[in-house]
Amino acid sequence: MLPTFRSLGVLLAVCLPLLASAAGKPVVPAKTAPTPVQQFCADLVRKLPNVTPALCARSQLVPNGGRSVQNRVLFQRDVISPKARLKVLVVGGIHGDELSATALSLHWIGHAIDTPSNVHWRFVPLLNPDGMLLDVPTRTNSRGVDLNRNFPTPNWDKEAPLYWKDKTRNDPRRYPGPKPLSEPESRWLYEEMERWKPHLIVSVHAPYGVLDFDGPAVPPQRLGRLYLDQVGIFPGSLGNYGGVHKKVPVVTIELPSAIRTPQEAEMRQMWLDLLRWMGDRLGAE
Repeated sequence: MLPTFRSLGVLLAVCLPLLASAAGKPVVPAKTAPTPVQQFCADLVRKLPNVTPALCARSQLVPNGGRSVQNRVLFQRDVISPKARLKVLVVGGIHGDELSATALSLHWIGHAIDTPSNVHWRFVPLLNPDGMLLDVPTRTNSRGVDLNRNFPTPNWDKEAPLYWKDKTRNDPRRYPGPKPLSEPESRWLYEEMERWKPHLIVSVHAPYGVLDFDGPAVPPQRLGRLYLDQVGIFPGSLGNYGGVHKKVPVVTIELPSAIRTPQEAEMRQMWLDLLRWMGDRLGAE
């Protein structure tokens, strides 16, 4: 019986490496393409301060179904206590040039793993990958829209363009977009809030070095070295939409530097202060 083409292919696949080995030639395994999360971690390690391959690998990020304008995958990590009573959404990298915000979010995933709490944490370390992963990161996404001015606050159609024109003098870094939720990144976060219904949102930014708060609860007075300084309400911002309009408390962290990540002890202290406030005010004990 004559061998078929398929059986010949199998024989060749088995025998050729053996022949090469017998001839003293090393067998080089075929390279496999990295998975999306492996590539994402490689990009973050290359770009972010104080982020190592081990830190990103431990985060165990998974795709969350969201995509950027340039079709980059959005990732998240859930850390769930068996007795979870609260759902907390932590979002970093809304502005692509605030590198420390994404770095802090990744470090906090480790703290959530190591610290018992009655919380279901959902971390989205980088909402704006198109802006951050450029050679020179930008605040806006790849269509030039400030995602933190693109949420559907009441009277957005009138207030957001007017604020951009009169208050920022058409600053391109703060362009709110042609309409609310015009961008897939802000649209994903809006839809996630509707689906998952978090009890608290923590939005990580930089570089003003303060703690901001919007919403119905009594705000934390400090997280680590950051003290409460409520800087105002902006049309289309996440704090305005979530905290004022939807009545979901929004803690906005403004790290002191967009480039340098706080020291590990400081990041942990901020985390512990957040847990303490949540226990006092939101029942996360």
